[in-house]
Amino acid sequence: MTTPTFTPRVFSGIQPSGGLTLGNYLGAIKRFVSMQDEAFETIYCMVDLHAITVWQDPADLRHNTRELAAGFIASGISPEKSILINQSQVPEHAQLAWIFNCVARMGWMKRMTQFKDKAGKNAEAASLGLFGYPALMAADILIYHATHVPVGEDQKQHLELTRDIAAKFNHDYGVDFFPLTEPVIEGAATRVMSLRDGSKKMSKSDPSDASRINMTDDADTLAKKIRKAKTDPDALPSEAAGLADRPEARNLVNIYAALNDQSVEEVLREVGGQQFGTFKPLLAELAVAKLSPISEEMARLMADPSEIDRILSRGAGQAREITAPILEKTYEIVGMVR
Repeated sequence: MTTPTFTPRVFSGIQPSGGLTLGNYLGAIKRFVSMQDEAFETIYCMVDLHAITVWQDPADLRHNTRELAAGFIASGISPEKSILINQSQVPEHAQLAWIFNCVARMGWMKRMTQFKDKAGKNAEAASLGLFGYPALMAADILIYHATHVPVGEDQKQHLELTRDIAAKFNHDYGVDFFPLTEPVIEGAATRVMSLRDGSKKMSKSDPSDASRINMTDDADTLAKKIRKAKTDPDALPSEAAGLADRPEARNLVNIYAALNDQSVEEVLREVGGQQFGTFKPLLAELAVAKLSPISEEMARLMADPSEIDRILSRGAGQAREITAPILEKTYEIVGMVR
């Protein structure tokens, strides 16, 4: 059997659960933008089916889906270069997920740490969707035969599961139909931490708005949050090793490096020896320059949601040109009578 050659194709998505943050931008969206200019077909998704694994207010979900799409577009994801979709508008995602529910093993799902984190102590009351959503995530990726997925460190386990499902399907049916998708984890700030506690991930669910930079924050709010970010009393080191036991310092340097397309080492060669009273204004100025145009464009797009809806509808049509034949072939392999 000859090994198939898959089109180099990127897929990734973000849940429209509200409150797009700097962590989403630096950990994912910024990389999405750069990959659309590389040798890949790129497909980016608002994964609203994942969002409803926990209850969502319907009006909020609609708003958040459009706001996330606005964030993608304002950040530089071009509907002319990438396919931009809302997950529920492409039904093949959910249809392939059922096939994968029947391929994945219970033991695999029980090892998923994010289910344990999200369900907490009352796992018996969690939705079946929350338990099984890694199979839907695998379907999101493999319904496009995606070869690469840009992910944060916290999603590596789910991509490993996607590879396990692809390998088991191929083995069970004696085919080389689904690719073993590769993760793409790059950049200085793939995991952005809280501005109030450098040991915790920046989160939209943190009760303190000062802990995060929202992509909708205006220039004054951005600068104020950075000026008030938690630091330590020591000067910045000249080498990355000097940040090892300084989580807040490491976080701010990582953010600067990611925003300015530099390595941490390059930043420290420039700012090593500076106190935070000098460094924070530099970071604030950079953040305002890079992020304010995005928040302004998001506001413009959200003032005309019909423009966003047109872009997503067009993207769904483009996506289904890829997904419908792959699903049809999957059904044929499995033995479905069509």
